[in-house]
Amino acid sequence: MSFRIFVEPQQGASYSQLASFAKEVDDTGFDALFRSDHYVAMGSASGLPGPTDAWVTLAGWARDTTRLRLGTLVTSATFRLPGPLAIAVAQVDEMSGGRVEIGLGAGWYTVEHTAYGIPFPALGERFDRLEEQLTILDGLWRTPVGETYSFAGRHYQLENSPALPKTIQQPGVPIIVGGMGPSRTPALAARFAAEFNTPFAPPEAAQIAFERVNAACTQSGRDPQTLIKSSALTVVCGRTPEEISRRVERAGWDEAALRRAGACGTPQEVAERLVLWRTAGAARLYLQVLDLDDLGHLSDLAEACQLVDA
Repeated sequence: MSFRIFVEPQQGASYSQLASFAKEVDDTGFDALFRSDHYVAMGSASGLPGPTDAWVTLAGWARDTTRLRLGTLVTSATFRLPGPLAIAVAQVDEMSGGRVEIGLGAGWYTVEHTAYGIPFPALGERFDRLEEQLTILDGLWRTPVGETYSFAGRHYQLENSPALPKTIQQPGVPIIVGGMGPSRTPALAARFAAEFNTPFAPPEAAQIAFERVNAACTQSGRDPQTLIKSSALTVVCGRTPEEISRRVERAGWDEAALRRAGACGTPQEVAERLVLWRTAGAARLYLQVLDLDDLGHLSDLAEACQLVDA
């Protein structure tokens, strides 16, 4: 099982904080570092000093780290046009030496769209746009050098695109599709994704979602074993009750609620919770860490992860 750290910079973080955190994650031994792609803080967080753009951050991380896989959970299809997005992702892939992945979703947080003037169509149209964007990203990256790519969709049209630049990773950057939807999400994952993710779902619900996406793969003629299954969950780990309580408070959670919804406690207690997602079928876990200044938290989490595979 592999373990990735996942952060939510829209809650309040500068790039300086993100850079220091990334270097610590790089040194601590986790498989990857991912970030959300949001423009407005959620809950009671002030959001100060303000949002950071996900793909600008990833470009910085590409130069500030040496081995981590890097990506988004998830970029919203409402935020960017697919052609420029394909260019940006390919460029960051080159900057990182081929370490980038992209999670792409339909978008859901109305507030950030109205706050920054981003159109927010109805859910059905957002999924239609997502499907077209996935088609275009895949098409642009797979088009051989020297050939052109065209696409005539309802929402996007490309004509004789040079389909450049190419990604370091071939045939393209790995795509992550996630969510708990019963039909369109599994179908899109089966068609386009290298990985299917269940975001903040308990193990029992994650297992059902994995079964649905496996069925979608089989229906489309794809071997379900070729699609990585993963889950994201909030984690707080500490060595004493006092340390655990302090970190839970800094994360903005109620401790009892976090113990039910995610993983919370000593390294041993956290490891026992993480095993439940592995049993449900997850081969990869994204551990959401909300306090970017507590770098010591990472070593405790690393110990918990080692206990899972002990």
